[in-house]
Amino acid sequence: MANASLTGLLLPCDPLLTVSRSPMPKPNFRFTHYDLNDQRAGTIIEVTLNAVANVRMMTAPNYQRFTEVLDFKYVGGVARKSPVRLAIPETGHWHIVVDMEGHHGLAESSVKLISAPAGQMQAS
Repeated sequence: MANASLTGLLLPCDPLLTVSRSPMPKPNFRFTHYDLNDQRAGTIIEVTLNAVANVRMMTAPNYQRFTEVLDFKYVGGVARKSPVRLAIPETGHWHIVVDMEGHHGLAESSVKLISAPAGQMQAS
């Protein structure tokens, strides 16, 4: 698992979906993790990819469940176009995972904050 730092905001995806995954023994795929820290509802995150990949944005408790291979919920899905933009649905601590589960290799990715609600400073 690669760890990457937040360079901006959220990711690009097809329509926003909330999905859950069934438990599995351990993630048997590599993924890149972005810790977005605390973000306000409405913040837009842009994810840039060099290949088709799964882009999953989740709360801190759901990220913990993801790493423990338990059922978890996320916003996002398969990103077939880049960049992908996601809106933070509710204020809180958020994470993004970019993975190739169901695909080959590991996509290169970057994440940036492109807009924040009024009253919140943007990451530089």
